[in-house]
Amino acid sequence: MSYDPSSFRGLTFHDARDAFRDGTDTPRAYLERCLEAVAAREPVVQAFAHLNEAASRAAADESTARWQAGRPLSPIDGMPIGIKDLLETRDMPTEMNCAGLQGNFPKKDNAAVRALRDAGAVIFGKTVTAELGGSHPGPTTNPFDAARTPGGSSSGSAAAVAAGMMPAAIGTQVGGSIIRPAGYCGNIALKPTQGAINRGERQATSMSTHGVHANAFEDMWHVAFEIAARAGGDPGKRALNGPPEAPAAAKPEALIVWETAGWAGLDSQTIDAFELLLERLAAAGVRLLRRATSPEARRLEDAIAEATRICVQITGWENRWGNRNLADIGQGAISDRALAVLEAAERMTPAEYQTALADRAAAQAVHAELGPAADAAISLSCPGPAPLWAGDVAGAPLARRPTGDAIFNYPSSMLFAPVVTTPMLSVGGMPVGVQLIGMQHQDARMAALGRWMREHIPPVTA
Repeated sequence: MSYDPSSFRGLTFHDARDAFRDGTDTPRAYLERCLEAVAAREPVVQAFAHLNEAASRAAADESTARWQAGRPLSPIDGMPIGIKDLLETRDMPTEMNCAGLQGNFPKKDNAAVRALRDAGAVIFGKTVTAELGGSHPGPTTNPFDAARTPGGSSSGSAAAVAAGMMPAAIGTQVGGSIIRPAGYCGNIALKPTQGAINRGERQATSMSTHGVHANAFEDMWHVAFEIAARAGGDPGKRALNGPPEAPAAAKPEALIVWETAGWAGLDSQTIDAFELLLERLAAAGVRLLRRATSPEARRLEDAIAEATRICVQITGWENRWGNRNLADIGQGAISDRALAVLEAAERMTPAEYQTALADRAAAQAVHAELGPAADAAISLSCPGPAPLWAGDVAGAPLARRPTGDAIFNYPSSMLFAPVVTTPMLSVGGMPVGVQLIGMQHQDARMAALGRWMREHIPPVTA
């Protein structure tokens, strides 16, 4: 099905609450509509690793009683939410799409999952992840073209939201695993400031973050805020801050355009669509700073030029211990793709890891100095439309990036910066997201800017 950002309207929750209050709708009826959408679309999209229908119905009934009594626990009371299958859930397995973890069932909740339950959300199911949150894909397909990837590693979260199976889902990102699949699937999504949402047991990697996929800024913000209001941030980190309600739209005065190292690999249709969007922003009075004319933009582009190498080295080193333990279970416990990543990390030395950390710190220092020259940076969320993916071919070399390239996402991950992506482009009938990247702890500001762009700038169809 062809995607048009001007007309596509995904499933939302914030606008159902008045009907919950007056009794013309209920969270249980809302859930049943979600289950109907799953029955219709899941055979092709394959977004779920596990569904918990009985527990979801019980939670929706409890939410219905609270709304009828006029005592909802939060704005997301009764919202069906999917949880990426990297995060522990007390009532469903956590298998991470990994053969070595089949049957893994810790029977406890991740901090964010517990916070969602405490806010009254309905923990609907576990969404498919690329293996261990890496690059080896699961079975999920893109809701707008089943021959294409939905992106990764938060593939099921992005696809389920785009397919209308639920209004929001939790994803995670180390390199590009929230923003890229959101860009490929037409989601609105938040990758928060590093550490701003408590990761619970997911503390092994220094760039991992929890984030939210949704179809509306209101739902995205409410989910993130309600988690942080209960679980806070990571140990020793400042939690997500901002208003309880979704930030009002705010027009940026100036934006720094990040072409990033990914610009050279873009197709001309995507470049033309993005340039047209930039023209529309300029016509609306937004000043654009680009490396060709702005020293600040040029220095920032230079500072993030090595983001892919830095992120890959840091994450590979930090994941190597856990992945080696899995690989040692036996042949087939992890995929050949994951094994190749592990072996590359095991060739690293502690000194190389320290160098990568120093390079990351240097880039963050440049961003802290020059980022305030504009309200935010703007860039593509993904390198064009989602690529075609038919699976690995026996006897042929493994595809390097079957879930797409995170080249437009590594910079913000390296900078620990908050990012909001908005579906602003359609290229060849497929979504292509546009991201706004801010200074650390400007999460609410990025949501406000993204909302303004979505509400006031006509999207581009190419």
